[in-house]
Order: sequence, then structure tokens, then C-alpha cells
Amino acid sequence: MRSTSSQLLRVLATAGSFLPSVIAQASAAVKYTDPATGIIFDTWGIANGGSQTQGGITFGVALPSDGLSNDASEFIGILTCSSKDTINTGWCGLSLGGPMTNSLLLTAWPKGNTIYTSFRYATGYAMPDVYTGDAKLTQISSTVNATHYSLIYRCQNCLKWNQGGQAGGASTSAGYMVLGWVQAFPAPGNPTCPSQITLAQHDNGMGIFGAVLDSNAANPSYTAWAAKATKTVTETCAGPTETAVASVPVPTDLAFDYIIVGGGAGGIPLADKLSESGKSVLLIEKGPASTSRHGGTLKPDWLVGTNLTRFDVPGLCNQIWVDSAGIACTDTDQMAGCVLGGGTAINAGLWFKPYALDWDYLFPTGWKSADLQAATNRVFSRIPGTDTPSTDGKRYIQQGFDVLSRGLKAGGWSQVTPNTVPNQKNRTFANTPYMYSGGERGGPLATYLVTAKGRSNFKLWLNTSVRRAVRDGGHVTGLEVEAFRDGGYKGTINLTKLTGRVILSAGTFGSAKILLRSGIGPKDQLDIVKASTIDGPTMIGNDSWINLPVGYNLDDHLNTDTVITHPDVAFYDFYAAWTNPNVTDKTNYLNRRTGILAQAAPNIGPMFWEEIKGVDNIIRQLQWTARVEGSFDTPNGHAMTMSQYLGRGATSRGRMTITPNLGTIVSDVPYLKDANDKAAVIQGIINVQNALKGVSGLVWQYPNSSTSAADYVNNMVVSYSNRRSNHWTGTAKIGTDDGRINSGSAVVDTNTRVYGTDNLFVVDASIFPGVPTTNPSSYIVVAAEAASQKILALPANAAVAKYGQCGGRNWSGSFVCAAGSTCKFTNEWYSQCL
Repeated sequence: MRSTSSQLLRVLATAGSFLPSVIAQASAAVKYTDPATGIIFDTWGIANGGSQTQGGITFGVALPSDGLSNDASEFIGILTCSSKDTINTGWCGLSLGGPMTNSLLLTAWPKGNTIYTSFRYATGYAMPDVYTGDAKLTQISSTVNATHYSLIYRCQNCLKWNQGGQAGGASTSAGYMVLGWVQAFPAPGNPTCPSQITLAQHDNGMGIFGAVLDSNAANPSYTAWAAKATKTVTETCAGPTETAVASVPVPTDLAFDYIIVGGGAGGIPLADKLSESGKSVLLIEKGPASTSRHGGTLKPDWLVGTNLTRFDVPGLCNQIWVDSAGIACTDTDQMAGCVLGGGTAINAGLWFKPYALDWDYLFPTGWKSADLQAATNRVFSRIPGTDTPSTDGKRYIQQGFDVLSRGLKAGGWSQVTPNTVPNQKNRTFANTPYMYSGGERGGPLATYLVTAKGRSNFKLWLNTSVRRAVRDGGHVTGLEVEAFRDGGYKGTINLTKLTGRVILSAGTFGSAKILLRSGIGPKDQLDIVKASTIDGPTMIGNDSWINLPVGYNLDDHLNTDTVITHPDVAFYDFYAAWTNPNVTDKTNYLNRRTGILAQAAPNIGPMFWEEIKGVDNIIRQLQWTARVEGSFDTPNGHAMTMSQYLGRGATSRGRMTITPNLGTIVSDVPYLKDANDKAAVIQGIINVQNALKGVSGLVWQYPNSSTSAADYVNNMVVSYSNRRSNHWTGTAKIGTDDGRINSGSAVVDTNTRVYGTDNLFVVDASIFPGVPTTNPSSYIVVAAEAASQKILALPANAAVAKYGQCGGRNWSGSFVCAAGSTCKFTNEWYSQCL
């Protein structure tokens, strides 16, 4: 066993969403003395080879003499990164806080014999902004050759950071640091102007690792070494190249019965069902079109000239993790799809008929499995799903599936067809079901949106971001919108007077953010919005704020990766298929929609499930998602990663909050706060180890034979960077306990209407009280089907007569006064039409 601190810092991959494997290397430091300067470093490196990074990368620190007893504000660093050749010198980056979001980032790249650097700060999956704090870098020495570039530098004010009021830092007195790294082969655009560079997404690896600081890290010679830092590289700039987004003014003569915000798993079905009723419906999507059917154009070169985009082809789904420009949302620190279809356009398309116990355990009366059976039937009649996505009915490269399924069967687990027997989720395994149809991505984009677009009373606006709801007390009169990309709308779009309704379906982070910007949420969050330069001057008045627990109850499947190897496992490089697919595979897919490219990357399956009963008598659900690729330092080839998701029954919850720049962050992770949650994770690993122990040739790499399941889980860092599945739910919880009253936890009622309003609704994963058993896409579509019927069944809003009540903390009626009177605020409990 390794030292306690070394075990503590084992950092795992973000593999729950099939992020490319990243290393959980041994975190003990290697002493290195630079021969030219005599500076002694603690260093950590990722070696060349394997599946992690070509050429390797090394980072090291030297600290002030008291840096291990008092938190240092600066350090001397060494950074050695790899180049592909003398032309493709690339760039590399270091996160001083671990995750790439909400941490100070140092980027470095060579141009000629000079190494340029830039401090950056990312709040989402987009080009990081220039860091505006007081971090300062001066160079001590640098070298550049055909294979590597190396920089030794002094980094002052680098271990504490603040970007627009969002603060963070790294502690050196704790004896370790959690660091992140990235490498890319394409050189930055505008390379001699660090303040204006453009960066291609990292294509040569990324990862997070724990760096244990030993006694060599701090040195009494630090001051003398720091004095060697005398070089500041001067940038040469050609001038700014950014252009303003071209917006379209909102037409002044428009009003809609329903405006739905977000074209994803919730918004698209809602738009179809509400427009089917004859109501006028506007669906607003922040991002661009995705699939070819709806006007999408993003694709690799080998799809040019076809009626396919990157989103249509199942085998290209994982490319989002290395090429998310123009697709990922930029206002959250989690991966989210700001594109038509949302998650259903970018995910692996897993499609499970809901397990009845999920509804019965998680949801309030009116949302039990019996209540949702009709909605479920409607959804699966339109999107039945398939576990043989290739149109020839065959499954390709199934050696990995066969290895694990043989072991599970021998261990007493039963094979099922999950969408035939959705309630059999205990010691069962299956081929993976997908929403795909005809060898292409199907789902809501290929069904609900197609029928909605066939109606004259339906409109779709793309590239348009919703800033906030315009409210008169508890009644929404319209939405403020702005162009997110060229062609988006800007202005205020109105609802049909008195009876119009808004439904937020912008996702767990997006819907919550709009609520907060609309003056609905906890006071500490609304105070941040009020203090912002963006919204503060025009925010709705404090007396109209609605105090609801928006952002609380955040949940996600806790991901725990395990890795096995077996000589029979065969790997397929889906990433290589983006630029240079196998000719036969390409031909089979383009001509017949058959073969491995009709399956989701990275060859997912088997899926398997188990239920664990805790000492607290709560049954916790585990789902395992196996896939053919390595993780940590286990290379691709004969490796499989088995991701364990802890779902229904877990009691741990977290929180999403808003930042001064009005982005959203996971400020409190929802993982393993309950010892019984952790016990279920550990027992689940033990049970799978026992099930597979009879498989000849199978070797456990993580945890290996010298590490117990308990030690493996107990010593794993608990962070969204390494434990998320990206199945976020819960920030606008549905329930009967009105969040305005006492300690109520609900944001929306059982009709999905926001408490304290008469015409504002939320329908997406944010209303889920917790995560279900499986990947949640189908559950969200079912919830939208059910919610559409509940919303349509509500009586039209009516005006309150003069002298009647029109608001108050417990008020659940109309907030609109009859002509000739206005709703006047008296106190938090009572408003009256006067």
C-alpha cells in the first residue's frame, strides 16, 4: 500500500460521460535538480506512450522555505511539454486547482525559440478568458527543440486567484496539490500575442493528478533562485479580431400562448404536444442546429457532400469531449449541450424504459409510475429504441461484451432485454439500448420536433439566449432575449396577454440560472445577481423577489471507474474515425448505415445493475456501464473501463450557485456525504469482483489485487472532475412542500408551476428530486409528455377583481388585476388589487 497522502490524491477520470481516459498516476514526487540553475524541484510526469499523451508532460515546483508549513502565494515552476514536430509545436496548459474550470490556468507554447505564456480562466467549456487578477510570470530559462519545449519560471500570486469575484486557491501547507494538465498539437492562433490567442481544443491528452509535496519542495535557497527570474516576454499583436454577434430585433407584433426555453429532451416534446393542442408555441434554443434534418452543418471532412452531420453518426458522439467549440454551453462549469437537441444531440443516446420504482421512490403523488404509464407508452411508441443500431441487425466488435457477460452469467447474474423488462434491475445485465433509428441518431429530434415543425402555429428560434423572465409580481409578461450567435434574436418577446405561459426547459443549470436572473431563488443568490454589472441595474425590485431554494438539491450519478484487462478484448479507435475512418467501415456506414460506426463510441456494453440494501434500510441502485477503452495509466487495446453509477436511493445532495459574471458552478458536490452511500459503492465493487473471478485471463487493474475495494473508494478524491456522470438533476425540485414556506424544499408544484407565479413552469431534469436508475434522457421525455397534459389541463389565468388579493408569500392564485386596478405590495404576505 502506498502512503496515506498518496492514496488520498488518486484522481480519477471524468469517465461517466465517456470522457477520454486520463491518468491517475502515482503522485509521489520525483526530485529533479536543473543542471543549469541548480534549482531543486518536486516533479510529476506523465510518460510518453500508452493512451494518455504522446511525448509526455512534466510539471514541477519549488517553494519558499516555509512553503510546507505556511501556504505560499508563489512558486518556481518547471513545465516540459511535447511537440509533434518542428511545425506542429502545439500548446500545453496547467490548472493550478485541478479542474479546467474555475481555476487559474497557465498556458504555454513555443514560437521560434521563444516560449510565450498566458494566464487564463475558464468558467465553461469554451475558450478561456484572459485572467484579470494579479498573477505574474517571469522566466528563468527556456529551451525549444523538435520534440519538446521546457520553461522554468517564477509564478507570483499564482496560488490564490479571483476572477470577477469568483475566488479560489491551492494550499501548499496541506502537503499536496491537485493539478490538471492538457496538451495539444495545433499551435495557437496569433501566437505572439498572448492576450489574443485562439486555442484549438486539446487533442494530445488531458488529466488531473494529485501531487504530493515532499521535503524537497521547500528550500532555503528559494529567494536566490527567484532572483534569477528576470525575463518578461513582450507580446506583438496585430490588433483585436473579435466581431460583435449579429442579432435580429424581436418583432414588435408577436405574442405567443406558450414560450418554451430550451430545445432538448424536455423542450422539444413540450413544443410538439402544446402546438398539437392548437396553441401558438415558440421554442427558443440557445445554440445552433445539430442534425442535418434540421439544418445542421457541423461535420468532419468525410461527411462533406452527405446529408449527415457529426450529430447524426452514432460513432462520432464522443468527439464532443475533444472538439466542443460551438456546441458546449459557455456559462457553466459542467459539460452541457447548447445546441438543438441539447443532451439528446450530443450524448451516447442510451435509452431506457423507466424503472417504475424510480418514479414511486423519488416523485410526489401525481407523478408515480401508474400516473406516468400512459405518457411512457406514448413516448416509447414514438421512440422505441434499439439494442442493435446497425441496420443489418448485427452487433460489432463484441469481444469485450462477451468477456464480461460470460463472467456475470457464471457469477449468477441474468441477461435481460432492459426495455422489455424495465423493472428487472438487480443482478441483471444487457446489451445497451439506444434512441437511434435507421443507423442514425433518432430521439426527440427525429420525432417530436419533426411533427412540431409541420404546424403553422409553431416557431423555432435558434442561437438565442434567454436573459430572464419579465415579471409583474408573480405574472410573467414576456422574456428578454439576446443573440448567443449570429442570427439570434434580441429584445423582449411577449406572451399572450393574461393567459400566456412560459416553460423553462433549459436544463438543470440553464433553467435555474434563468430563475435566479428573474429574481426567483435564495436571497444570497439574488444578491449576487443584483450586485452584477450585467443585471443589477435593471433587475426586478427586491419586493418582488420570490424566495425559493433554486440551486439546492443538486444530484448526479456518482461515478466510480474500475478497469480490467483481458486478452480477448478488442479496441476500436472512434477518435481516429473522426479524421481518418477505416475505408470499409466508412463505406458500410455511408451506403448502408451498417457497422461499428452505427454504434455509439466507445463501444458501450454490457450494462449491468444491482441493488444494495444499506444498514439504514434504504435500497441503493447501482448501474454499471462498461466500455472498451483504457483509463488511468491502462492503455487502450485490451482494456475495459467499467463505470459504476450510484443512483436512486443515494441521499447525498449538493448545490449549484451563480457567480458574479452570471455563470453557474457546482459549488457543493452531491457525492458521498452519507456513509451508507459510500458503503453501497464499495459493496458493489466487491460483488462485481466476485462475479468475474472465474474469468480466465481477466486482470483487475483498478483496483488491483493489492488494493481492497474499501481502500480504493475511501482514498479517491471526491470532486465533480473525477466523479461526475454529467446526469445533473434537482435544482428546481418538484414537490408539495412549497419552498417559500418554512423549510419547504420544492421550487415547482406538481403541475410543474413555479411557486409564487401563475404562469411560469419548469420541465426538465432540474425538477427531478433525485437521479433515477439509468441514464435519464427517456425519463425527461416522459416527464415532458406528462407535464404537457397537466399544463394544458390547468384553467386559463383570470384577472383578479379590484380589492382582491393578487400576491403574497403563500398566494397560489392569479397575480393579474382586472382593468382599472394594479397589484400593490403591502407586505411579504399580502398584495392587493387597488
